[in-house]
Parts: sequence; C-alpha cells; structure tokens
Amino acid sequence: MEGYLNSGIKDLITRFPEIEKMLDEYHIGCAPCNVGTCLLKDIVGIHNLPQEDEHELMARIAKVIYPDRDIEIPKIKRKKQAGPGEIKYSPPIKRLVDEHVLIKKLIQLIPDILGNIDLESDADRKLILNCVDFIRYYADKFHHAKEEEILFKYFDANLDIIKTMLQDHETGRAHVRAIVEAVNGRNKNSVIEHLNGYKDLLTEHIKKEDEILYPWIDRNLSIKQVGELFGKFDAAEKTIDEEVIERVKKFVMELENRINKSLKTKAGIDRF
Repeated sequence: MEGYLNSGIKDLITRFPEIEKMLDEYHIGCAPCNVGTCLLKDIVGIHNLPQEDEHELMARIAKVIYPDRDIEIPKIKRKKQAGPGEIKYSPPIKRLVDEHVLIKKLIQLIPDILGNIDLESDADRKLILNCVDFIRYYADKFHHAKEEEILFKYFDANLDIIKTMLQDHETGRAHVRAIVEAVNGRNKNSVIEHLNGYKDLLTEHIKKEDEILYPWIDRNLSIKQVGELFGKFDAAEKTIDEEVIERVKKFVMELENRINKSLKTKAGIDRF
C-alpha cells in the first residue's frame, strides 16, 4: 500500500475507477482537475479529513486495490486538525478570504447584469467594462497578485494544488480579454459566454481556496512565516493605486444596491 500512497491520483483512478466515486463521497473531486499530478497521500493531507474518515477512506481504497488481502493502513502524519466544520485562518490568510467577499458580490450579480444587456448602448458597454476594471484591478492585481508573487512562493511551484490555482488565474484572464474584445466588437453572445465562464470559474476557484487551499497553507506555515506574510501583503498593497482600488470597490457596492432596488421594484409591480 505504501507504493500506492506515492502514486499519482489520476493514474490510480484510471486503473481503479471505483476510487473516483469514493473520493466524491468525501467531497474530494479529483477527476475534474486539469492538472492531476497529486499523490494519493497528498490528496488526503490537503483535504484534511477527520481522522476516522481518513482511515475509513484509505481502508476502502486498499480493498479496491487489494480485494483479496487485509491491508494495514499506515498513519499519514500531518498537523493538528481544526474541529468539524471549523476553519480558522491566520491573519494574512483571513485577509485573502475577506477579499473574496467582494469578488463574490460581483460574480453573483453577473446573471442580473447580463439579463437585458444591450451592447449598442453606451451605458451597457460601460457597465461591462467597469466589471472588467474591477476584475483586473481588484480581483487580479490586488488579490491574485498577493497569492502569485508572495503566498505561493512559500511552496513548491510543482505542487498540483498550486499549479491548479495558477491555471485558474490564467483562464480567468483569458475570459477577461475575450470580454473586452467582444464589447469592442458588439458581440453580445461572446460577452455572455465569457462573463458567465468567469463567474463559474471564480465560484469554484474561491470555494477551493477558502475550503481546501488556504486551510492547507495555514497548516504548513510557521508562526514566523505568518508574520512575514502579513508584512509583505501590506507592502504589496502600498504599490497599488489606492484611488483605483477604492473606485472599483465602490462600483461593485453601488451596482449591488442598484440591482437590488430594481429587483425589489419589479417584485412590487409583479404583485399587482
């Protein structure tokens, strides 16, 4: 079994398809991953399963691999876990989680933004480009840059989970470039396709970071490194134009208020 613990999870799923269903039961979705070079032992550690669930999962996997043998499951060493359903972030990681809140506000507004979009309208084109500004300046240069240029540097760049997050960032940037091109070309279908694509991507990306990546990072950072991160995040933010960041943040908050008021008005009309 030790050999299989050091095997790539994609290879194992290919050889033993039942393992994919087992992982899904524990909310470990390895099959859709586009990178897929994690080792089996890393998968368990990253997802931080409760000890009893970890032992049960490994025993079931062992039974699939060795159906005619009783395998003793080795203990996988890792740091102390948080309690069930509890996620406690260090201060610098909590800062990243808090930044996700505003990003999620925008992506949750996308269906309403696209509901009656008219690219022949100056106002609607400006609305989409303001969304692009928020994504580029806040989500990317303010938030993702701290991950790419600071946080991820504390870990091996070849780690599957890091490569997956970086790949998501690049996919998001490709969506944004396509949105700008579509606005300039008055291509409504393309705007809808890529803005929705960005929404779906970031929804899953943020969930993976908040629930899997960030807790795993916190378990693997020393107290000294946590302190370093906080200072480095402060320094990085000072290099970004504060007025621009405040402008795009204000845009999202005002857009949310405007859409909510419009929905309330429409709901009132629909009752009569």
